[in-house]
Amino acid sequence: MNAVVLGVVLMLTLALLRVNVVISLTISAVVGGLIGGLSLTDTVSAFEGGLGSGATTALSYAMLGTFAVAISRSGITDLLAQTVISKVDNKNLVNSQVRVKYTILTILLFIAISSQNIIPIHIAFIPLIIPPLLHVFSKFKLDRRLVACILTFGLVTPYMILPVGFGGIFLENILLPNLQNNGLNITFNQIPTAMLLPALGMITGLLFAVFISYRKPRQYKEQNTLMTKSEHKKIEMKSVYISILAIIIGLSSQLISGSMIIGSLAGFMVFIVLGVINWHETEDIFTKGVHMMAMIGFIMIAAAGFASVMKATGGVESLVSSLNMLIGDNKPIAALLMLIVGLLITMGIGSSFSTIPIIAAIYVPLCISFGFSPLATVALVGTAAALGDAGSPASDSTLGPTAGLNADGQHDHIWDSVVPTFLHYNIPLVVFGWIAAMTL
Repeated sequence: MNAVVLGVVLMLTLALLRVNVVISLTISAVVGGLIGGLSLTDTVSAFEGGLGSGATTALSYAMLGTFAVAISRSGITDLLAQTVISKVDNKNLVNSQVRVKYTILTILLFIAISSQNIIPIHIAFIPLIIPPLLHVFSKFKLDRRLVACILTFGLVTPYMILPVGFGGIFLENILLPNLQNNGLNITFNQIPTAMLLPALGMITGLLFAVFISYRKPRQYKEQNTLMTKSEHKKIEMKSVYISILAIIIGLSSQLISGSMIIGSLAGFMVFIVLGVINWHETEDIFTKGVHMMAMIGFIMIAAAGFASVMKATGGVESLVSSLNMLIGDNKPIAALLMLIVGLLITMGIGSSFSTIPIIAAIYVPLCISFGFSPLATVALVGTAAALGDAGSPASDSTLGPTAGLNADGQHDHIWDSVVPTFLHYNIPLVVFGWIAAMTL
């Protein structure tokens, strides 16, 4: 059996059985490496060699968590939650809840989309905004699976079609050169056009989640989190203004330096220098920040090791070679199987950005041999890559929402983030990606 297929299937099976994702990734990497012909020593070496590429991400999330806890100490997050709650009209509670619910969801969608282009901070906003709103979500019985779907949509869809921010990196700096370097005659202006139909699949999935799957109330316990009013006795507006300044400086520092670590540290130092946080409190705040974001960091590190083993086995190349032998000259089946194989590859690696070089090197010559147009080839490669972000246990587009929504321990990463986003985005992506490949 192909090492990549076995590794990904085993990882997903263990995760669905509620085995810790880090353990699932580690076990699957070892089994996949051995099945792929590597010795135990080589498998472990490849796994450990890949861990380093996830260390920066892990430290970034730890510092981001620390910054988020510091912001909560200022009272601004409580002020946000209280403002939302105050909008509820007790005389007409049902209608008010519906209005507030969709207002919150619309704002979160806008913020998530903006985090990819207008203020390109990716998932950095989630631990700042979501935890203090959990009490509001519980009060309105808002299904957090819906919130996870909205956040993931906003984190993925913009970079598929909008050539700014992360979209500029994905479309122009990664997708375009990898397509051209592998022999595809394509210009940059054609790429967003080719990705419109796959993006329509994402929109279809979002509408289905909002108006059908998760429109009904869901009961949660109303309880405190690491970022609640228990952190301070009252809200002081001076601290709130300092918090706004810290956020501005933190975001500016991140954009200038290109580092989430530097941005979080700069914002955190504002709280210390201006007296909102005392020096002797820094250790406690850092501990709480790491506690809140540690799991996402460890999963990203383990995912990097898993991806390294899968690459070392050569399973990706053999999988595509087997695919080419099976499908013969059947173009529709070729498009479908390329998307499914891409799904398997990217579900394991968990990053569309790092998957593009692997997929493009194999898929572009394959698409040319089958006679797919340049636009259809773009749609196949771009969609296959996006599949990894939309519903993988190791993707920061699912890990980020979980980190915020599970701050009170009531949101399971696999069943409440990964499964909902997989069903509502990966399936439509395959369908609409196939339509794009056959019609463009």
